[in-house]
Amino acid sequence: MRSFPCRQCGAKVEYAPGTTVLKCPYCDAENEIGADGAAEELDFLTVLAGLEENAPHVVVRVIKCQACAAEVTAPANATSLSCPFCGTNIVSQVQETSRVQPNGVLPFHVPREKAVAAFRKWIASRWFAPSALKRQSLIDEQLTGMYLPSWTYDCKADTSYSGQRGDAYYVTVGSGKNRRTERRIRWTGVSGRVNDRFDDVLVIASHTLPADMVSALEPWDLKQVKPYADEWLAGFRAECHQVDLKGGWGVAQQIMSPRIDSTICADIGGDEQRITWKHSAYREITFKHLLLPVWVSAYRFRGKLFRFLVNARTGEVQGQRPYSAWKIASAVVAGLIVIGGIVLVVMRS
Repeated sequence: MRSFPCRQCGAKVEYAPGTTVLKCPYCDAENEIGADGAAEELDFLTVLAGLEENAPHVVVRVIKCQACAAEVTAPANATSLSCPFCGTNIVSQVQETSRVQPNGVLPFHVPREKAVAAFRKWIASRWFAPSALKRQSLIDEQLTGMYLPSWTYDCKADTSYSGQRGDAYYVTVGSGKNRRTERRIRWTGVSGRVNDRFDDVLVIASHTLPADMVSALEPWDLKQVKPYADEWLAGFRAECHQVDLKGGWGVAQQIMSPRIDSTICADIGGDEQRITWKHSAYREITFKHLLLPVWVSAYRFRGKLFRFLVNARTGEVQGQRPYSAWKIASAVVAGLIVIGGIVLVVMRS
């Protein structure tokens, strides 16, 4: 990872979240980052056919966590560090490796102090969280600004299908008091062809964090993506992608499938629809390799690991938290006392 000297005093500068400058922590000098233009869409098939020859690459220094398998960029001269994803102390040889260079970055917008405040507010609002957790300063040192790798895909999908259209009709059955109206469906075989267009189908290119936690951080304001420049990463770290371009495309197709189904059902019409077969042909496929900003902490409470994430664009918080057995038991006992009191009052009346 490159470091950038201050133009005024020579100290190492860092990207200031929410701005387009590198700021010196010593003399407050600001160095502008060239942020004009948009991230380029790359042709999927061309790059896939010859990844090494057709995709821009960058040599990065990475260190791998043996506990959670995360590969993160290593600061200059670092030989050991704490894994931001699981808290394990990594003592491993730093390796230089060639990776597909990201062509877009969504810069940090939420500064560190606001991320810490978000954690405090979040944990304070958790019912049944241990009181010691709310008092203890757990993440101030562990909170790390991290860029998560991702792919986005654009394409057009032409889908042929066959299925059934269901039209509702009503009949009267029974007699006397049992006479009633029943809804029934008349099914008709159908087939057709539909078209969909997709823009920025997002696939997180990492397995390090729980998928449900990462998904809950959405949405990401992808229209604010900037062209990649090393300066955006100054003072932060980045995880290397674990899902390659082809694997990400497979996930993207799964994400697109429900929308294609909805388009087919709208084309079938009627009151109910059944899809018995479909085949999608994708064309004009392009992609971007993006870095998404998160504040991440792996904190330990009474020997157990918990994770905490902040979307560094929106401030959305997701986390894992411990529960206080004493508080839960007290709530249960209090509930039983209330129920018992109500029952006693009812019996006496």
